[in-house]
Amino acid sequence: MNIDSLGGWRRTHYTAEIKPELDGKEVIVFGWVKEIRDLGAIRFLILRDREGNVQVTISRKKASKEVLEKSDALQTQCSIGVKGVINKTTMTPRGVEIIPNEIRLLGVSQHPLPLDPTGKTQAEIDVRLDARVLDLSREENVALFRIEHETLAAARRFLSEKGFIEVHTPRIIATATEGGAALFPVDYFERKAYLAQSPQLYKEQLTLSFEKVFEIGPFFRAEESSTRRHLSEFISIDMEQAFVNEEDVMRLLEEFMHYICKVVKEKCKDELVLKHQVEVPELPFKRFTYDEIVKELMKEGIKIQWGEDIPTPAYRTLGKLHPGFYFITTWPTKAKPFYIKLRDENPDLTEGFDFMWQWIELASGGTRVHDKEALVQRLKAQGLDPASFSYHLKVFDYGIPPHAGWAVGFDRVIMMLTGVKNIREVVLFPRDRFRLTP
Repeated sequence: MNIDSLGGWRRTHYTAEIKPELDGKEVIVFGWVKEIRDLGAIRFLILRDREGNVQVTISRKKASKEVLEKSDALQTQCSIGVKGVINKTTMTPRGVEIIPNEIRLLGVSQHPLPLDPTGKTQAEIDVRLDARVLDLSREENVALFRIEHETLAAARRFLSEKGFIEVHTPRIIATATEGGAALFPVDYFERKAYLAQSPQLYKEQLTLSFEKVFEIGPFFRAEESSTRRHLSEFISIDMEQAFVNEEDVMRLLEEFMHYICKVVKEKCKDELVLKHQVEVPELPFKRFTYDEIVKELMKEGIKIQWGEDIPTPAYRTLGKLHPGFYFITTWPTKAKPFYIKLRDENPDLTEGFDFMWQWIELASGGTRVHDKEALVQRLKAQGLDPASFSYHLKVFDYGIPPHAGWAVGFDRVIMMLTGVKNIREVVLFPRDRFRLTP
């Protein structure tokens, strides 16, 4: 099958712009053949592009020989260009069609395809991920990643307008950011290095220079967990601010989430029809201490040893009790990382918090330790060698200010906004314990 050249053709309109009021106008559209319906005397092509679909109507009596021959050769998922005239009609759902004068075949599809790009025939998620770019062409996935795009833009806009400077910290680091074994080692010339778990220590240091910083980017954790909410490579939205504490950054976080929901609800009305509706939450969000949560769970018959983390089954119960957004504050010291500040009135408790949506943790944060000796003691208490953090500790000799911050799991936020149940579906090319391709 011969492939045509793009030549001098350039798109004049997306499919969404093909409207009845343009009746009689010549246009050039590009896209993929979503569907072919042949009724003998007439053939219908449904052309799909990133904006939607439009019908191309070919009459065997009226179409040129070249158009008929070219349409005979087409299969679903071929990429094509169509030059034709818009025709106002009552015979299509949108009241419009294109009568082609010329069709160019620009990319051939090999059949059988690994999955149905229309989504009419359902496929298991691993089958879809194996043919990911084809899966991404489905209408609901185009909508999902439009929502993701608007969410990212809103996040940057919100933080920038609040006076934060966007930064980019290293992804190859010399030591663990948060301790633990969830690290991916890499060969770094003659030395041992790791992929960054988070920008935590760097963003803390940058408060000394810029006071208010944020970063949006990928980070890496060698998660042993194989769940619907864990990934090995994930997008995090991090912020850090000087001269504030946990209360200040919690207020910022609830304003941030309120803004995100508002923007998505306003800008993604068409896309949300395919998913589910987003409700803009009322401020402020509820706050519960760790102690209050433990007592609440005990009433539900779930016992948690004080100081331990909350297990997933308990979180699912909390999700039923608290269906919206809420904070869990005042966590025990041993449940939080070394850089979270202890409470002045009780060193067994911290100024750390988790930010929840139903049963899923969306973010964590708190006031940071900004006293060097206190940080050394926290490192030792968690079995970490202060010498491994010497590059970070020496910054505390330069007048580092009191500071606080948080990190939001962006992919989990998209799950919340779209109603998707598996985090791998909201990532273009997900990486987990079992998946390294495509």
